[in-house]
Amino acid sequence: FFFFFFFFFFFFFFFKQKTAYEMLRSLVGSEMCIRDFFFFKQKTAYEISACLVGSEMCIRDRGIIIMSEFFKSITPYGHEQVMFCYDKETGLKAIIAVHDTTMGPALGGTRIWDYKSDDDALYDVLRLSQGMTYKNAAANLKLGGGKGVIIGDAKKIKNAELFRIYGRLVETFKGKYITAEDVNTTVEDMEYVHEETEHVAGLKESSGDPSPYTALGVYNGIKSAFKYKYGVDTLKDVRIAVQGTGKVGYGVCELLHNEGAKLIVADINKDNVEKAINILGATEAKGNIIEQECDIFAPCALGAVLSVENIPKLKCSIVAGAANNVLVDDDAGKLIHDSGILYVPDFIINAGGVISVYYGLNGKFSHDKAVAKVEEIFNSVQNILAVSYTHLR
Repeated sequence: FFFFFFFFFFFFFFFKQKTAYEMLRSLVGSEMCIRDFFFFKQKTAYEISACLVGSEMCIRDRGIIIMSEFFKSITPYGHEQVMFCYDKETGLKAIIAVHDTTMGPALGGTRIWDYKSDDDALYDVLRLSQGMTYKNAAANLKLGGGKGVIIGDAKKIKNAELFRIYGRLVETFKGKYITAEDVNTTVEDMEYVHEETEHVAGLKESSGDPSPYTALGVYNGIKSAFKYKYGVDTLKDVRIAVQGTGKVGYGVCELLHNEGAKLIVADINKDNVEKAINILGATEAKGNIIEQECDIFAPCALGAVLSVENIPKLKCSIVAGAANNVLVDDDAGKLIHDSGILYVPDFIINAGGVISVYYGLNGKFSHDKAVAKVEEIFNSVQNILAVSYTHLR
């Protein structure tokens, strides 16, 4: 009795002020067993993480329940499953979130990003996976929404074994989650993931790199938005500020340049900016690109870029780009509408990539069919804007 009382007293106060994720990080190791705590005896770190994840449960065993604000933060998004992974040998720190599988298995890419905190990584993967549910449903694909994030500097952590370990994590979902490339991951990276799981899309032998299709969809969405607002079919001499000139952003710039648009660009990677300047005749943004004088602002980098704080600084009439979750929250959406700025929902305009991946899932990819479906984004934007503005008048 004395031993049990002492153990319970120690356990309660040791964990009292810690979040579930802090507890997880303090407990996990590659194959480490937690032998000091009798009810975790013989369990591997993976098994411990499995018992830690869930919407309300943190640790539950023999009547001991410790609630965590960390897991309560997941609940409002309505996710079906969120899994955390840490591998000691490779340094892999990853989160996979499955939002909804009503329409089919959850498909969404895996990105690598050096988040400022683990909370930021969780926030990102929750919003991204939720956005994938909307994106796949709006494109009428038989897919649900999911997303994966790997935490760290891609230039430092990327290696074949890390992706193989990540592939084993994907495999634990048994087809409920299908991954693909995303920010800072490539088709080649996904080949390593594929060595451990069949649940990978966008491989070389199928649809390949989805970014050109994403760019094509965004280009069509921008053209559609401009035509809706001004009744003009061409983008010639239209000033477009593009935030982010990576694979997708640069692809968008190429298509806009070919139509005669005047480009203003910004990117955290100066080489990307120089490429757009030298090849496409773009102009580098002076100061914050959000505040540039332009006709269209096209966010094509990471999301959550427009908030109630910076929307008043916009000097454009249209916001339409490739980034996911452009608006920080609903208040930002209301303000951008009240400001008279036409906003194209990101999960409509940037669906080209997932459309191409979807058409390659059966192993019989057709480029022509994928392009035809992606180009339907033009009409989708027209219809959604018409319904939206009719409803809001």
